[in-house]
Amino acid sequence: MGNIYERLGVRTIVNAVGPATRLSGSILPEAVAEAMREASQFCVNLEELQAWAGGVIAEITGAEAGYVTSGAAAGQMLGVAACVTGLDPGKMNRLPDTEGMANEVIIPRSHRNFYDHAIRAVGVRLVEVGISDRFTGAGVRDTEAWEIADAITDRTAAVAYVANVRALPPLREVVAVAHARGVPVVVDAAGQLPPASNLTRFVSEGADLVCFSGGKAVRGPQSSGILCGRRDLIAAVALQHLDQDVFFELWDPPRSLIDKEKLPGAPQHGIGRPCKVGKEEIVGLITALRLFVAEGDEARKAGWETTTAALANALGDLPHAQVRVVVNPGRPVPMVWLEVDEQAAGITGVDLVRQLIAGDPSIHVNTSNVYEGSLGFGPMCLKEGDVEVISGRLHELLEG
Repeated sequence: MGNIYERLGVRTIVNAVGPATRLSGSILPEAVAEAMREASQFCVNLEELQAWAGGVIAEITGAEAGYVTSGAAAGQMLGVAACVTGLDPGKMNRLPDTEGMANEVIIPRSHRNFYDHAIRAVGVRLVEVGISDRFTGAGVRDTEAWEIADAITDRTAAVAYVANVRALPPLREVVAVAHARGVPVVVDAAGQLPPASNLTRFVSEGADLVCFSGGKAVRGPQSSGILCGRRDLIAAVALQHLDQDVFFELWDPPRSLIDKEKLPGAPQHGIGRPCKVGKEEIVGLITALRLFVAEGDEARKAGWETTTAALANALGDLPHAQVRVVVNPGRPVPMVWLEVDEQAAGITGVDLVRQLIAGDPSIHVNTSNVYEGSLGFGPMCLKEGDVEVISGRLHELLEG
């Protein structure tokens, strides 16, 4: 009968890109899939389940509290919403109408990206700071911490920071100037695992909230994310995310998640209500997170290196092409890059990718440098036999 997708009439692919959302994320370990199956067979109070999950996340990250979101983008939106409203249910009810509230979020200009649409959805205005000369080739400077300090006003709800190995200013400097004015810092670390040390790094450097993807290297459910940080902000996140269709006097949330005594009443369904997380995703994510930490970076890296070495060796004799294995600083995920001499091969990198995608099975590769004739292959989502499939198809296309 084949696999479930064959029975549904949907093609499976060879995924040499990695756990990208558009390619359905990572491949779940069997233990995660089984945990989700078992979780699906019972009903629980989601507030209690989130409180339990938050305790595990806090223990692993070193944060005061944690929460499971429906991905890192949802974590950004919920985190910024928490910074805008605090524990005020009246403000929560009015979002995304932020009139009369602190409704500006400062962000270094070099950190802008389309994922920050999740921040703007709260109803805030992004205030860009600095000039990114080092990326335009016009100079060497980027946004500096004093410029963030200079931009803070009584309308500033938060500072948004997108973490990567080249991010400037340094997070510690941003935290220092923001906290000096009582402003929280929200870190988007969606793709910053591995290394596993990043689970604690951003909190230890002073970030008030940090969000990670749960469906990438952690290999949890694709529709899951990790949010960790200050206890009061996590409580505000929960209040704007959970189902609030309950009478206040009958509502008894776990105090470790929400301290009911600090509230005049419960908000109605919050701005995060559309970002529902099911019991299966919560259990699956925590199972995957524990496995991720237990496996360790070195064992993970060794497995990836074995796969990339096999692929590089299989592609080494391709005509009109050169193969190299690259590991970028701060991201211990090896990549195989195939650099095609387009003129000699008689095919462009774009046409080569097009034919890989159109084939059976469909093969998807990293196309960030495709217009320079370079194709990338990552190991994170490759299954047994995929190296041979990729090699065979490329030999067929380039030798033909």
